[in-house]
Amino acid sequence: MSQEITMNKMGTEPVPKIMFTMGVPIILSMVLQACYNIVDSMFVARIPDSDGVVHMGEYAVNALTLAFPVQMLIVAFGIGTGVGVNALLAKSLGQNDRQKVARVAGNGLTLALIIFVCFFLFGLFGIDIYLKSQTSDPVILSMGKTYLRICTLLSFGIVLFSIYEKLLQSTGKTVYSTIAQIAGAVANIILDPIFIFGYFGLPAMGIAGAAYATVIGQVVSMLVAMFFHYRKNKEVPNGWKYLKPSGRIIKEIYTIGLPAIIMQALMSFMTYGVNIIFGRVSVATVTAYGIFYKIQQFVFFAGFGLRDAITPIVSFNYGMGNKKRVKEGVRIGILYTEIIMLLGIILLEIFAEPLASLFGLSDETASLCVLAIRIISTGFLFAGGNIALQGVFQALGCGISSLVVSLLRLCVVVLPLAYLFTTFANAKFLIWLAFPIAELVALLVAVVLMSRANKQIIKQMKDA
Repeated sequence: MSQEITMNKMGTEPVPKIMFTMGVPIILSMVLQACYNIVDSMFVARIPDSDGVVHMGEYAVNALTLAFPVQMLIVAFGIGTGVGVNALLAKSLGQNDRQKVARVAGNGLTLALIIFVCFFLFGLFGIDIYLKSQTSDPVILSMGKTYLRICTLLSFGIVLFSIYEKLLQSTGKTVYSTIAQIAGAVANIILDPIFIFGYFGLPAMGIAGAAYATVIGQVVSMLVAMFFHYRKNKEVPNGWKYLKPSGRIIKEIYTIGLPAIIMQALMSFMTYGVNIIFGRVSVATVTAYGIFYKIQQFVFFAGFGLRDAITPIVSFNYGMGNKKRVKEGVRIGILYTEIIMLLGIILLEIFAEPLASLFGLSDETASLCVLAIRIISTGFLFAGGNIALQGVFQALGCGISSLVVSLLRLCVVVLPLAYLFTTFANAKFLIWLAFPIAELVALLVAVVLMSRANKQIIKQMKDA
């Protein structure tokens, strides 16, 4: 078994090749996740008016926008824990520590179940307070409550999938995690119109149908990823005994994963804060931001996918003590991520108006959405450097550096700026500038932190 681990392709294949072959499946997986996030909004935006309520579709999109931070928080805990499992397991593989590999995987699954229980309780007792902190509109409150309750009470699919996905990625089997993601995405996309509008003899469930389609898609992804893990992930021993919580293993997982959780949670907090701040401008601004956020996920999730390839590759070779491959992993990872973000800028600038038109928005909301796309996308190149370097920081165990970058780009800079810009007469233009400015500030700090990590960690490694 020792030889099998040592010969893992993350330590043998050329770095550009392995970065590409591992990254492409993860990127496809992440882009598909963004796809079914946006499909929900596309179908929900076309919910017909009823009971004298006009623009019911825009009310529904607004409700999804207000609910989205909680969905992001669920993903934050699942993915963040998975990031810790991913990096620690990959490093343990590089060190040929089979027993630790098994305990890391088992404790990751135990933590996922605990996370699910916490959000189940929030679904029972916390939704009303949360939604009323953002809006007092009874229609939006009712729709948001319906959607969010289903997504929280049945959140076990997305949380467990987040762990099984990272277990597959940590051993280099990204194709299987992508297949699992595709299966869930296809299920969601097929079920969305059937459940929302009531096809094939089913009742039209409206926004509840969108929620059920989402959670069913998540469960499908979970089941497929489970199958591949237990059948194909031979490097990872499995057994009930490994589920027993270990304080030492959990501490190591969250030494790496906690900053990732906070990073993802900050995205949720930022969206929650932006919803409140933009509500000072208009309801249309909140809706436009919600639509833009899901459109930009196509680009950002592709960057996150590449980051999720950077982390295990750099971490594995760091564990092996291969200085040359660590440095190459950092360089190639940054290059590939920037290429992805540059392509994203070009596509969004070209197709801003067609993308906004997909949602059947009012003229005011559509124009605001186009404006957001054109202005915010200019900061994607800065964001690409931040995303890649955060993956490197996680791989090297520099979780605090990753956290600092996240705080700057998602909260410390963007929220005060957005609030400040709402006080100006031309707020509908200025508010969008807060996002690229925040990414630039964060990147300048990230470069300084990476220079320090290079000096204190990478340069101290002995040449293999």
